[in-house]
Amino acid sequence: MTSIVLQSFEALNQRAVAVVIDPIQSVKGKVVIDAFRLINPQTMMLGQEPRQTTSNLGHLNKPSIQALIHGLNRHYYSISINYRKNELEEKMLLNLHKKKWTDGLTLQRFDTHSKTNEQTVQEMLNLGIKYNKAVQEEDEVSPEMFAIANVGRQDAKKHLEEHVSNLMSSNIVQTLGTMLDTVVF
Repeated sequence: MTSIVLQSFEALNQRAVAVVIDPIQSVKGKVVIDAFRLINPQTMMLGQEPRQTTSNLGHLNKPSIQALIHGLNRHYYSISINYRKNELEEKMLLNLHKKKWTDGLTLQRFDTHSKTNEQTVQEMLNLGIKYNKAVQEEDEVSPEMFAIANVGRQDAKKHLEEHVSNLMSSNIVQTLGTMLDTVVF
């Protein structure tokens, strides 16, 4: 919501408030939400306080530097907000992106599956070469020096195992799904 839209809403209704949910900072289980009102520039020129304050000492949130840069307490002010979810709302939100049993039966397009396989095998080849080189280097130096030398490097063995597991599982699911489709349909 832009400040111009909020300004027009505040002109229509004195009690209008902008409620903003940040989709980037919000993660599963924690939603970043805030409420705002604009500060009238004329009241700032007169030196008046733009908002009425009561005893809200325990409810104030410290503003972030990013919010201050974007004009918090100059162009708009934040209102503390609190919300709760009941049990049914929590169940509904947990079921929102839940996988169904039929998701295991859906097949990828064969051309995309083939390209993915080729890319994974190519990455496995590169990782195999790196792992072979790492094994040879391990024999040449002491274990402590080898551990220090590999800090921050990609663990080729771990990534190779991961790629093998992903490749096997995707090919098994694709093959079984194809066989099931030929028998059923």
